[in-house]
Parts: sequence; structure tokens; C-alpha cells
Amino acid sequence: MPKTAIMLFTRDLRVRDNPALAAACAAAERVVPLFVADDVLLAGPAAGASNRVRFLVDALADLRASLRERGGGLVLRRGDPVEETLRLARQVGAEAVFLSEDVSGYAARRRERLGRACAAERVGLSEHPGVTVVRPGALTPANGDHYRVFTPYWRAWEAAAWRDLAAAPERIALPPGGAPSDHVTLETIAREFGRDPSPRLAKGGESEGRARMAAWLDGGPRGLQGYEDGHDDLAGDRTSRLAPFLKFGCVSPRELAEEARRREGGAFVRQLAWRDFHHQVTAAFPDIARRDYRPYGEGWRDDRDALEAWCEGATGIPIVDAGMRQLRREGFMHNRARMITASFLTRHLRVDWRHGLRHFAAWLADGDVADNAGNWQWVAGTGNSPRPNVVLNPLRQAARFDREGEYVRRYVPELAGVEGGRVHTPWLPPGKGRRGPGYPAPILEPDLLSGTRRAGG
Repeated sequence: MPKTAIMLFTRDLRVRDNPALAAACAAAERVVPLFVADDVLLAGPAAGASNRVRFLVDALADLRASLRERGGGLVLRRGDPVEETLRLARQVGAEAVFLSEDVSGYAARRRERLGRACAAERVGLSEHPGVTVVRPGALTPANGDHYRVFTPYWRAWEAAAWRDLAAAPERIALPPGGAPSDHVTLETIAREFGRDPSPRLAKGGESEGRARMAAWLDGGPRGLQGYEDGHDDLAGDRTSRLAPFLKFGCVSPRELAEEARRREGGAFVRQLAWRDFHHQVTAAFPDIARRDYRPYGEGWRDDRDALEAWCEGATGIPIVDAGMRQLRREGFMHNRARMITASFLTRHLRVDWRHGLRHFAAWLADGDVADNAGNWQWVAGTGNSPRPNVVLNPLRQAARFDREGEYVRRYVPELAGVEGGRVHTPWLPPGKGRRGPGYPAPILEPDLLSGTRRAGG
């Protein structure tokens, strides 16, 4: 039994149902919680992702408060997570490191390097579940290493036994002298990497996440009870908005799934299974954010002007522009709008899905690699969709899921005065009761929106 252990937090920023934290507290007399701010993530390919940085800072502040309530603390370091973890281990005489498993390419490389470094210094390394409901790799088909299609995975996932929930530690004992000093402050991280967050960004942290989860689960028709019938209602906004809390581990996906299942929220539980599905795909294919999962036969167009119009919410297609502007304003986009905007970029504008992925990664507070890349590839036809040729016609989608145009008018002020479904007819000339002044002309003609492929929805 180690006398002192390090609990390395990554994206499991909670004390409740955190198997790695529970195991560390059960195995060691003293536990030093650690978070390492890595510039590779803070200023990497998604540089400018202020929303996630601000959400992260909120989450770390809340985690530190929860740990202090239990007698512990949170050591903040900045730099390479492997080097800083081993440096702290030497400083406090730690004999073991505990952390949660993860699936991204970055996480896999971190785990490999950390394993070698710990072995070289004779420090134990213990990994634990917690990022998903069912552990990636726990479910495998008879003829392969991972499930490539969701439906058979869903059947296996439904029948799988779930791990027990891990109790939050009542007490966390620090080494004599308390927690070592920080090398960075949360204020510095926020100031340097989180300068321009979305104006209506949600507040992060376990306390906020648990409050939101409770309100959602018990919210009646506006919450879980109404999810199956209303989750595609763009204007109704009847989704949980828990994605960023799941991305940073402020809410336990295992606990959320159990509570939703207990309340017979099967449609929502299925969405959590989709999240697990993308994670097990990413575990098997870590380059999911860079390479096509399946070969794509047609070339992409290099159209910088079209990409810029899409990013700015200035395509002249109201339902597309509304989604893109919601993303900028809130660091969040309704899931149905994500599908519509992604399909428009890849299927109609013929722009490479990786450009869309990078833009989403720069603005989404959730921005989970597995989910974000998995869904982009699914829509683009390069991923795990069993029907890769399906195209979403944005006008049909708008008529079905924003019939009165309320969602569009909420996010596109130029169309605020347009009545009902007329807001979705972008080819009408400017004028009273029609397209407002300043709204751009459509970048595609109507006949190009249906195309020759099958139209979805």
C-alpha cells in the first residue's frame, strides 16, 4: 500500500463517482490531487478556444473548493503533464499515480509516456474508468476489435453490466505541510488563453453541472420527460445542455445514464450510448480528427469564401446561419443545428469536414474529440454511418424542426420581423415582412440544395 499517491486529474473534474480518485484515496494514506495545464492543448490546433478554457477554469475552481472541503487541495502546474507529474512525485515522495482512462490520440500518447516514466522511477501507475458509461474496449464484436455501426453496439451496450458508482471520498489527507505550491494560477490561464469567450457561455464546474443535471432529470416536459418528442425542436431548446459538463467530467456519464434510465428516459440514454460508441471508435482509430475513417471517393472543393461565409453565419440560408451564430454567442449549438450546418458545409458546399471540425473545436464549450470528430465524419459520409450518401436539405429541415421560424429569428436579427415559416424562404427580395436589410443573398441556388443525393428529413 503506497503511503503517498498522486491523483492526476485530466478531464474527470469531479469528486463524485470518480473511480480514479476513490481508488487513490482507498489505496494511499495521503493523496495529492494534481492538474497540469498543458500549452499543447491550451494553444494547440484549436488555438483561440476561449470557451473551453473559461469552462475549464470554472471547473478547476469548483474542484479545488470541493477537495478543500474534504481536507485536500489541488496543485496546479503548467507544462508537460508527464514531466510535471513525475516532478511532483519526487517532491512529495509519491509511490503511485492514479488517473482516468481516455481515448484521444493525445491521451494515448500521454498514457504511453507516463507509463514509461513511472516505470523508470519505480512509481506505480493505475488507470480507471470514468469518462464513459461503458469502458471503451469492453464491448467487441465477434469479428473485430470495435463496433463500426451503432445499432449492434447499442444492443450490446444495453445488455452490458455497468460498473458500480464510486462514492465521493469523505476525507482526503495531504502530506505533512499541505499541498505543494502552484506554478500557475487560474487567473493567469484565463487571462492568457481565455480572453474572448462567447457572451452567453455557460458556467462550468461540478456544482453547476449537478444542479443542471438535477433540473434536467426532474424538469418534466421541459426536461427528460419531454426529450423523446422534443429534442429536435430547435426553438424549444429541449435538450439537456450537459455536453460540456460531460466533456470535462464535471458530471459522471455513468451516474447520468443510471438516473435517466431509472426515469425511463430511453431516448436520452441512447444518446449517451452514442457518446460511448464514438469513444470506442476513437480508441481503435485515434486519428479520427485527422483522417477519414472510411475512404471518400469524391474530392473536396477549396472554397475559402464559402467556408468564411459559413463560419460567420452569412450564407444567406437562415437555418444554417442561425446555428452558426448560436455557436458564436453561446459556445453551444443545438444538436439538430449541428447536423444541418455540417451537412451544408460538406454536402452542399463540398468543403472538407476537417475545416468544419476545426471551427467547431474553436468555439464549442464541449468540443469533445471523439464526439465532435465522430459526428462530423458521420455527416460527411467518411465515418460510421451505414447510409453515407444521405444529405440533409436545410430548407426541409427548417420546415420540419423550426416550422414558425422562431429559432432563426432568435439568432439572426436581420430576420426578426419576418413572419412564421416565411423566414425560411431566403430567395425572396428584401422588403417589408420579408428578408431584412443587411442579410446576405444565398450563396447557393434552391435547386442545388436538394442535389442528386438522397435528401434526409
